[in-house]
This record gives sequence, C-alpha cells and structure tokens, in this order.
Amino acid sequence: MSSMLRPLLVLFALLTVLTGLVYPLAVTGIGKAVFPDQVSGSLVARDGKAVGSSLIGQSFQEPKYFWGRISATSPMPNNATASGGSNLGPTNPALIEAVRGRIDALKAADPDNSLPIPVDLVTASASGVDPHVSPAAALYQVGRVARARHMDADKVRQLVMDHVETPQWGIFGEARVNVLLLNLSLDRAQ
Repeated sequence: MSSMLRPLLVLFALLTVLTGLVYPLAVTGIGKAVFPDQVSGSLVARDGKAVGSSLIGQSFQEPKYFWGRISATSPMPNNATASGGSNLGPTNPALIEAVRGRIDALKAADPDNSLPIPVDLVTASASGVDPHVSPAAALYQVGRVARARHMDADKVRQLVMDHVETPQWGIFGEARVNVLLLNLSLDRAQ
C-alpha cells in the first residue's frame, strides 16, 4: 500500500500544478496576447473612464438615448451575475401582459411613430443582458431620439447605419447595433 501511495501523491501534485497553475496562466497569457480587449472585459471608456462593456447591455431610459433590449435580470437590470432569460413561454399570460405593457410604453414615448415595433424592443434576450438590438429596433427609435436631441433625423439615422455590425464572417449571427456604442457616438455627434 505504501509503495502505491508515493506515486499517487506525486501524480496528484503534478496534475494540480499543471491544471491548477500552468494551464490557467498559459491560457490567460495567450488570451491577453491574442485578444487583449476581450480578456479585459471589452470595456468602453469615455474621457478615460470606463462607462460600460460592449458585451453587456446598459439601461438607457431617457428619450434622448436609444433603448436596448429588455433585461430579464433582477433585481437590477443588466446584471451579468444574474444572467438568464425570463423562461416565460410565448403563451404565458405574464409574458403577453408584459409585452403589451412594453408596446404601450413605446407608443407613449413616440405616439407619431407608425413603424411596426420590432420584437426585440418588447422581449428579453436569452441571456437577459444583450448589448445589441436589431437595425430595425434602432431605426424604429430614430424619430424619438432626434426630437429629444433637436437633431436632424437623417443624421441620427446615418449614425445608426454607421453602427450596424454585420454577421461574423458574413454567416454567423444577424446584423446588429451595439446600443452603448451608438449612444456614445450620439453624445459625441451632438
């Protein structure tokens, strides 16, 4: 028994050092060298101060800003530590009532808007912290944002179009607009 104990302890110590120290340090080092922005949390700075991450949604509520997707995290919106969807199915009365309330809020914020309301403005994403909306959702909000900022709607629309991200490598995902980056550009443009 004691002859087997020594090799087992040596193997245990070796694997602990390899998998608990060497591997994580190597992966972190490679990540920092190849993807420095992502490893640092994809932080977005304004005037040298971090204002958010391009990977986590932000809550914008003022009419002068583009609004992102509804956050399914609670008790605080866009809380990445509570990431997860609402888990409400399409026939759930609570989801139907919430969507109706969101539609009413959008119509109240922009009563003259006759465009169809994009679904991503009234439903949460699977993670609950999605930083993107569809181009249609961003374009739906152009009139409200332009009026609130006293800007030309065509200029605001062009800002939206300048922020449309295409699918990765042209095939993965859909076109999208990062709401935080768009709003920061909007602040700079004004």
